[in-house]
Amino acid sequence: MGESATDEARKGDVAPATHADLTRGERVWFVAWLSAVGVTMTALAILYPATLWPVAPALLAGAIPPAVALAARKHQSQRAQGLMLALWALAGGLACILAGGVAGPLAAWCLAPVAAATALGGGSRLAKGAALSLMAAAIAAVAALAGLTPPAPTGMVAFWMGLVALSTTGLGLGAGLIMIERQVNRREIRLDDEVERLRAVLEEQPHLILSLYPHGRVRAMFGRPPTGIARDLVQTLGLVAVAQTGAEQNAVQDALRKAAADGEAEVGFTPAGAVDRWVSVTLRRVEENLLLAVVRDATAERDRQASLEQARQDAETLASGKSRFLANMSHELRTPLNAIMGFSDIMRARMFGPLPDKYSEYGELIHDAGQHLLDLINDVLDMSKIEAERFQLSLEQFDAREAVSAALRLLRVQADGAGVGLRGVISQTALEVDADRRAIKQIVLNLVSNALKFTPKGGAVTVTAQGFDGVFELVVADTGVGISKEDLERLGRPYEQAGDPTQRQQGTGLGLSLVRSFAELHGGEMVIESTVGEGTSVTVRLPVMARPEQGAPPPAGDNVIAFNPIR
Repeated sequence: MGESATDEARKGDVAPATHADLTRGERVWFVAWLSAVGVTMTALAILYPATLWPVAPALLAGAIPPAVALAARKHQSQRAQGLMLALWALAGGLACILAGGVAGPLAAWCLAPVAAATALGGGSRLAKGAALSLMAAAIAAVAALAGLTPPAPTGMVAFWMGLVALSTTGLGLGAGLIMIERQVNRREIRLDDEVERLRAVLEEQPHLILSLYPHGRVRAMFGRPPTGIARDLVQTLGLVAVAQTGAEQNAVQDALRKAAADGEAEVGFTPAGAVDRWVSVTLRRVEENLLLAVVRDATAERDRQASLEQARQDAETLASGKSRFLANMSHELRTPLNAIMGFSDIMRARMFGPLPDKYSEYGELIHDAGQHLLDLINDVLDMSKIEAERFQLSLEQFDAREAVSAALRLLRVQADGAGVGLRGVISQTALEVDADRRAIKQIVLNLVSNALKFTPKGGAVTVTAQGFDGVFELVVADTGVGISKEDLERLGRPYEQAGDPTQRQQGTGLGLSLVRSFAELHGGEMVIESTVGEGTSVTVRLPVMARPEQGAPPPAGDNVIAFNPIR
């Protein structure tokens, strides 16, 4: 029979999305049905004119559905096809009633819905057709019992009517069954083709795919095995046997059990046939007692990982060696600088007599340059010690106000030269802490130096020191240029700097990094908040209060003293 887009749609028992033309087999059946009815009516009208009632109405009723189907010429939607089956049932039942009921010669037409459903491709339509046929037969039987059917034709009239009913219905059933069989055959052929194509794709893919039982025996195998793994060995002995050592075989067995229990697992091993290779196996559970394994050559990946790990270790060793070298050079670097600064102090103090003005100026410059260089070296050495984990806090109990005030006094000249107001807001009560005095002082120096560097002339820097709930809190806030979001994410890491190139030349980028490190060594934290164009606030909180005070931090102006070290 011919095949159309409608046939393709019927393969999934789904109504076609568009109205396709009727198939040739369907048209043949409809035409044969109408032709048989027409020839029978003509012959009976000529040979037995006295029997045209109710023979002619019964035959005409049975001719209505094929006539409607041929008039439509196209397949209808799923709903319209259901209505057509109902029309077949109604017409077949009416013809059966007019011909004397289920005992009459047209009783076979009660099966017309089943024949139509079969001719239309079967599927779920068969169930609908069978139900409608049963209903048509039941209605015809009830009509006969109620005496509503005319007497059934007898003799040759009944013979020809029965022959027409059986032949038309049988032709529909036979044609439909043949079409269904062909569709099934085509499905099987297409399924076999798809299976073969899938098998070919699986065989050509670069990895070995195994269907396994949980104990490791192979059910199916596709693809190319990695170097060192023989297909016959895997097929015969299973996945576990291809590992080189007993320990690796145990690892594969454990991975199989894990995949069967948890649904997935991974394992790697050296294949017995190639000790220089490395194989990676990914396992997935696809059914209760069935696993899927993908076996691939992971030698290059293993070597790359080993190279990366070696490079990481080399980098760590190099960084650690650099930090240890700088930490060990502390004495050698500071000793000549201290001598330079000491001799420059003697020259500045004119201990051995007056000096010409030019030499006195040079002495001041030598001292300032030496102090600046010493500060930079101290920062680098401190950071190196911290990175080498050799920095030791020298803990002692003292009043943190003293360290903060001393640092502010040291910075008064820098603030005065920059034209920036420096103000301290410090608790009136003692801030007894158990901490490293030099680290606290260094925190204040680094934070205030940074604030002065980024605060334009006429701005202000405020330093607040207070304690609450066992925490010593230091806040350095300025009205400077602020820090952009991009720079803010980098600050706090060693040698990272913000600002323009001129500002970056004024330091090493270790100030905030040292502050963060000193805070973390004390078990505390550093928090930076900044808005571009408005200023920056850096808060350092250290849990080092020797006599913890209860409650929240006091508000500014309450139980605090304020001073301006510039004055």
